[in-house]
Amino acid sequence: MQRYEIVVPCHFGLESVLKKEIMDLGYDITEVADGRVTFFGDADAVCRANICLRSAERVLIKVGGFHAENFEDLFQGTKALPWEEYIPENGKFWVKKASSVKSKVYSPSDIQSIMKKAMVEKMKQSYHTNWFKEDGESFPVRVFIMKDEVTVALDTTGDSLHKRGYRRLESKAPIAENLAAALLMLTPWKSDRILVDPFCGSGTFPIEAAMMAAGIAPGLNRHFTAESWSHLITKQNWDDVREEMREEINLDIDTDIQGYDIDPEMIEIARINAAKAGVEKLIHFQTRPIAELSHRKKYGFIISNPPYGERIGEKDELPQLYKTIGERYKALDSWSMYLITGYDQAEKFIGRKADKNRKIYNGMLKTYFYQFNGPKPPRRNNNEKREEE
Repeated sequence: MQRYEIVVPCHFGLESVLKKEIMDLGYDITEVADGRVTFFGDADAVCRANICLRSAERVLIKVGGFHAENFEDLFQGTKALPWEEYIPENGKFWVKKASSVKSKVYSPSDIQSIMKKAMVEKMKQSYHTNWFKEDGESFPVRVFIMKDEVTVALDTTGDSLHKRGYRRLESKAPIAENLAAALLMLTPWKSDRILVDPFCGSGTFPIEAAMMAAGIAPGLNRHFTAESWSHLITKQNWDDVREEMREEINLDIDTDIQGYDIDPEMIEIARINAAKAGVEKLIHFQTRPIAELSHRKKYGFIISNPPYGERIGEKDELPQLYKTIGERYKALDSWSMYLITGYDQAEKFIGRKADKNRKIYNGMLKTYFYQFNGPKPPRRNNNEKREEE
């Protein structure tokens, strides 16, 4: 069976989360670089990575790599790659995206143009023709150049993996689904623990948490570009992984996942999105301002993406907002709190230094993942567990 070198990009700063996810799927990691993790796998692994990985951006099959210090190197290196092993004669192929860091070849548009010409030349040789209809399936190519080392890969995913398919409606400043899932996995939260998002917006944190609790694979209900690459990955490969993942779903679980927002329209949108994700029964949404945040139980988790002044007029309100967050958190005895925010004065107004502060790049925006750890709950003995059951 054909083995591929599979490259999986992710948000900068979250490589460790993605690495663990891939290892949990049973694959050995070959490389961890800034913003991506690499491993080897077969056609089944490509399907499994697309359908199951929560923190990934997309799944790429590496075609090859080479050193390039000028455009001639780039042309010859690209032409030398075995394109005919991946792209059929009628395939539609183009360089979808090019990025270059600390390299002599750096113009994305020129990189795309030159690589396309080189691909055409190689395909002419391979298929003994001077013209391609390109009326078949799509084969988008992505290229990364780091310190003059070029990595060329085919994009098996299409739309980014953060697009699960459930969020048809969203708030003005939504957090990406894969980022929310990765941040949840950075915390000690488990499905039997309380989780509250007091700034839930369109519901991303609660929905991702509920999907994790119920064992719903994030890519189960969406399409991928490589589903049409039947000469590389069969329909049976996709069907088998989807069927396996459907068998993992368990909606008959007890959860305490809650989403609050001051805007009733946002709460209605969150409910609609949760229903589309199939987890509406696992989440309680409620219109409630941060000043009214409370909970009668201990050892819960606040996980949220509060406002941080990206919109005009918000910045003046931030000190009071974060002061209120700090006051409400202090009143929640024994709870933990995890906030992702671009507001660098958050700790000052919350009134407590975070136990951990992790820099996360949300696109080009630098944010901080403030982690305030509460005490661990006492371990329950077997008699207590039996009484609960």
